[in-house]
Amino acid sequence: MATTVTSASPASLNRSANPLQRILALIPGLLLLIAVGYGGKLIEQSINGYTKSHHIPFPNIEYVLWAIVIGLLIANTVGVPRIFQPGVATYEFWLKAGIVLLGSRFLLGDIAKLGPVSLALAGIAITLSLLFMHLLGRAFKLKPKLASLLAVGSSICGVSAIIAAKPAIDADDEDASYAIAAILALGAISLFAFPAIGHALHLSDKAYGLWTGLAVDNTAEAAAAGALYSDAAGKFAVLAKTTRNALIGFIVLGYAIYWASRGQAQTVGNKAGFLWQKFPKFVLGFLLISLLATVGFFTKAQIGSLANLSRWAFLLTFAGVGLRTSFRELGKQGWRPFAVGAIGEVFIALITLGLVFGADRLFHL
Repeated sequence: MATTVTSASPASLNRSANPLQRILALIPGLLLLIAVGYGGKLIEQSINGYTKSHHIPFPNIEYVLWAIVIGLLIANTVGVPRIFQPGVATYEFWLKAGIVLLGSRFLLGDIAKLGPVSLALAGIAITLSLLFMHLLGRAFKLKPKLASLLAVGSSICGVSAIIAAKPAIDADDEDASYAIAAILALGAISLFAFPAIGHALHLSDKAYGLWTGLAVDNTAEAAAAGALYSDAAGKFAVLAKTTRNALIGFIVLGYAIYWASRGQAQTVGNKAGFLWQKFPKFVLGFLLISLLATVGFFTKAQIGSLANLSRWAFLLTFAGVGLRTSFRELGKQGWRPFAVGAIGEVFIALITLGLVFGADRLFHL
């Protein structure tokens, strides 16, 4: 998941630079991520310490939200100078590394706890999301490929899915920018809305985590929204979101074949190779670490260390989410893609909430 459409990325660094120069170019941004993330942690600890010592009732606001807020303030006031942008853009790497390391906290039996009901809910939610977004795009007279990008982004894994689908269906850069902007703006809102709704409905950790993993588009926002509810909810949110992420190759392949059949995209030759190219490899890393933990490869101390490293990786991720979100850039993209995205996100949130709420009552998730 990326959270701006204009910032530099490691791939945009001067390709003529040697590896050492490329690494050095990342250092300023990495230091900024660490400073923002650690700043969020310090604010959390300071507020908690003060309120407890003075017996002031105050909700625990996790470092996750503070790191994002600090990043948002920087990005939308003084801005992020170019020298910091390559390093800040590495937050996607830290997100994937954090998820892989998080596998140490899941035995394969824990993953199986999602169960067939949860997997069925994921399939239903994805299908309904795709159909509704296309109907909505047609109603708002969006370009068909823009509607396709919005549908893929909202139903699978946000910006990552849009980036994967864009070349596969030969979509315009402008369409991708519109879709990304709409998805990002709504992802930020979910960080505040989902925990409040979950507490109001008294959802269990698993039910809330499952809902978040099925409804929130971008992986970073899904992990953050889950963690803001509880540690257990965060784990289930990552599991459900990872399940959706694993389907990206199949969904993008389907769109590529559809647009190729209409003569508006390149024909897919090697379908197996295409699937492997689009498949999120960090999912395999997550499963590998989980397998090693299941068979007892790691000691208890090592599992604790891996879990701690995972939290640090997420700390950098959430700092990057704020630093890469520019409200000014999002506002330039026009109202129709945002309207389609907003209506679609509300529909997806409500339909998945209904599915999870009903399943929780019937099957006691």
